[in-house]
Amino acid sequence: MQHRYFIVYKPFNVLCQFSAQEGKQTLKDHFKVPKDVYPVGRLDYDSEGLLIFTNDKELNNRLLNPAYKHKREYWVQVDGAITNEAIANLQNGVVITIDGKWYSTKKCTAAICANEPAVPERTPPIRFRKNIPTSWIKINLTEGKNRQVRKMTAAVGFPTLRLIRHSIEKCTVKGLMPGEMKEISKNELFKMLFDLPD
Repeated sequence: MQHRYFIVYKPFNVLCQFSAQEGKQTLKDHFKVPKDVYPVGRLDYDSEGLLIFTNDKELNNRLLNPAYKHKREYWVQVDGAITNEAIANLQNGVVITIDGKWYSTKKCTAAICANEPAVPERTPPIRFRKNIPTSWIKINLTEGKNRQVRKMTAAVGFPTLRLIRHSIEKCTVKGLMPGEMKEISKNELFKMLFDLPD
């Protein structure tokens, strides 16, 4: 079987599945790939950004196995002018709920973006409120619990307005617009994900 690999920019409000669901857009509405190709992992309906599509089960296992601790970078627009204290709390780990149980997130790196990152316009756009500022932060996680980033920013008092997964290790959505995809070789992708030597 020939393994194939695609880097994808999932748009906002698209379900992370190919099977149709009434009233909601799915990956099938945006991307044409062979029937045996699926996303590795997932992004929430209301999140955007990097997905990897493949029919390589070995890659699926390696990327989703928590033992490998792959770094995922998220660009997050939050409600309000986020503080250094909130950033420190995110980095040290916060308590959120996962499946109704309390969970302490692992230490991570987070930083306030000095300037708004160059990201594609979102459709529909974020609701603009003149009296309440927003901030952009970058956060790097090595774990991926359900709706984790949103729960983390809410826990420090700054709810997430927009969430974009920018990269997994050195594989990024740079150069892609929402709904775009590019096919790459196994060699190229594995170098970016697993830091393999040339």
